[in-house]
Amino acid sequence: MKIGIVGAPNRGKSTFFKSATLADVEIADRPFVTIKANTGIAYVKVDCADSFFNVQCNPRFGSCINHKRFVPIELIDVAGLIRGSYAGKGLGNEFLNDLREADALIQVIDISGSVNEAGEKVEPFSYNPSEDIEFLDFELNMWYYQILRKGWDKFARQVKQEKASIIKALHKQLSGLKVTEEYVENSIKSLKLNVETPESWSDQELMNLATELRHKSKPIIIAANKIDIKGSEKNLERIKKEFLKYKIIPCSADSELALRECLKKDLIKYIPGENNFEIISKELNEKQKAALEFIQEEVLTNYNSTGVQDLLNAAVFDLLNYIAVFPGGMNNLKDKDGRIIPDCFLIPSGSTALDFAFRIHTDIGNNFIKAFDVKKRIVIGKDHKLGNLDVIEIATRK
Repeated sequence: MKIGIVGAPNRGKSTFFKSATLADVEIADRPFVTIKANTGIAYVKVDCADSFFNVQCNPRFGSCINHKRFVPIELIDVAGLIRGSYAGKGLGNEFLNDLREADALIQVIDISGSVNEAGEKVEPFSYNPSEDIEFLDFELNMWYYQILRKGWDKFARQVKQEKASIIKALHKQLSGLKVTEEYVENSIKSLKLNVETPESWSDQELMNLATELRHKSKPIIIAANKIDIKGSEKNLERIKKEFLKYKIIPCSADSELALRECLKKDLIKYIPGENNFEIISKELNEKQKAALEFIQEEVLTNYNSTGVQDLLNAAVFDLLNYIAVFPGGMNNLKDKDGRIIPDCFLIPSGSTALDFAFRIHTDIGNNFIKAFDVKKRIVIGKDHKLGNLDVIEIATRK
């Protein structure tokens, strides 16, 4: 599971990345601080299965706080994209290639409009953040179009001569972008393209196909960053109405980073994604207390969270439509090392018990006999579709 953090220069991408991962990356109020992509581990938050059984789990990966399970995912923070990135401007091709393996994208915009297109500071609300959303959509679509268009005539003729399936051929060509065969088939059907004559598809039809495939393989959610700047809520409401096809979540990456750093230093108690925290240290000075008070009143109270955790969760569970499933035993929730409910897997919605078995290990899938829904204490078959927060035991041939 890989989520890309994208956007124009100096919008707060690296702050968002650091607030989610606490990775040691440079943050500065100037464009192009990030040149090479940063990768790190962030976490989505789900209700832990341990509360159902009145036990405390011991995760192998991630953590569990007050029965909230934090499951690891990978974040990729790429350098700021500029107009013409798809054509190589500003090392754009290199930056876009860093996104090839991303399953979904979080676009960070400056909702206060205090940074212009080039990433330079301007008066708040003097720049329209709507332009960032339109520009990135265009750049990504053109990136896909260029890959698709390059050598298309020869490719299409060869497919026809070999009497091959254009759907399978396109899937093979674009699989490095996370384009599935299903995405190709559905896009071609939606656009009513003739699969028998791909050599006759026009440039506009190829552009439409590239756009469809990009939207399916790199869906985007918008982080409306710097919502803590007074007046930004007006921009937020306007942009929500303007871009109905996008999920747009208010965000203050600076606030989340401050809270995570305080949590790391045992200054506060805080569960990421919650709307409050508790000061537990007497070592805070007045300036630090004032900063925390501002975060509570202007961000957490007004927007119910800093938005960072909400965005991570929305990217995985809303955009990608994944669910969380726990391996467990009908008579024993512990693994061989004594850890209680140690694992939690993120799998696509609609996955079956057999899919889950293969997700755990190929040998378990190959030797699958049946499965058990541990919460309901019933036997389920290999084709049974799993639900979010299910606890499943797999029975295998010895």
